Amino acid sequence: MTDARNPLPPHPAASPWWAGKDAITDVAGIEVGQFTDDRRPTGCSVVIARDGAVAGVDVRGAAPGTRETDLLHPSNLVDKVHAILLAGGSAWGLDAAGGVMRWLEENGIGLPVHYGLVPIVPAAVLFDLPVGDARIRPDAQAGYQACVAASRQAPEAGNVGAGAGALVGKLFGIPGAMKGGIGSASLTVGGVTVGAWVACNALGDVVDPATGQVLAGARTDDGRALRDIRRAIIAGESPRPLLAGTNTTLGIVATDAILSKAQAHRLAQVAHDGLARAINPVHTMSDGDTMFAMGTGKSGQPAAMMQLATLAAEVTARAVVRAVLAARGLTIGSQYWPAARDMAAAASAASAGPG
Repeated sequence: MTDARNPLPPHPAASPWWAGKDAITDVAGIEVGQFTDDRRPTGCSVVIARDGAVAGVDVRGAAPGTRETDLLHPSNLVDKVHAILLAGGSAWGLDAAGGVMRWLEENGIGLPVHYGLVPIVPAAVLFDLPVGDARIRPDAQAGYQACVAASRQAPEAGNVGAGAGALVGKLFGIPGAMKGGIGSASLTVGGVTVGAWVACNALGDVVDPATGQVLAGARTDDGRALRDIRRAIIAGESPRPLLAGTNTTLGIVATDAILSKAQAHRLAQVAHDGLARAINPVHTMSDGDTMFAMGTGKSGQPAAMMQLATLAAEVTARAVVRAVLAARGLTIGSQYWPAARDMAAAASAASAGPG
């Protein structure tokens, strides 16, 4: 099967139900946009809720880079956000949120105060500085351009937006890693839709939750095969020394159900279950794994939390897998980071033999 938004076929080792066209934009009340700076590459991705969305956040990684996350706690005053930004560039990338605020204000979107509008834009960043020239990173103009590009169309996956410079499987050294990316998925049950959008820049491997097979991650010393981090650690292999915060998977789970802030907070928490199904290891001391949740209420249906929690974890896991299946190999100077499709093609050619 070929996806019109990503013309190469999916990884042959992946379970066939990963190869869908559903996306977070199936959730009523949101738009998404991305900006990719091909000079490095790096970029940012934004979800916009013009009418506002009740939101929550849960940070599990030990090295996060975030903005405006404290206000999402259920005990704090502001009850809705107008956009959420995911960006590359490490802490520098938080500047892109200023451009999102500017675009929202220009379009009459924000929290009314006596002196005008204040758009509420939580943000989180991932560390993609090893990929190309680290002096190039998302700024306010990048965030603004991501908003200009926003629409209800399903977002492009792979090497775009916040996933442009993402890598996975760095536990045994960045040169032996593979290309990460950004991916999306959604499910609709009983008239309620839940969608996820995940930028995967994980320290660990990405696995197919249905089979346990590693799809992308750390490679063997010769670069030709997947190492399987979990098995390598159990066998006694020692990871390379790591710089804290040089990884991080970021994501947004959105639903059209009616949520309270406490329910949004819980939905962000359970979304991490989806990360744990598809990334191994996850939530490490060198990751800043952060999941946001948004509720637009557009379905008019109250939250059935058992159902929503199940769907949130499921679409998050699917989005992670789609991020690496859509990714394309990347060459910067003499360094090459293959994508899942490249490793699968090489393995297929090797098994076919000569002739």
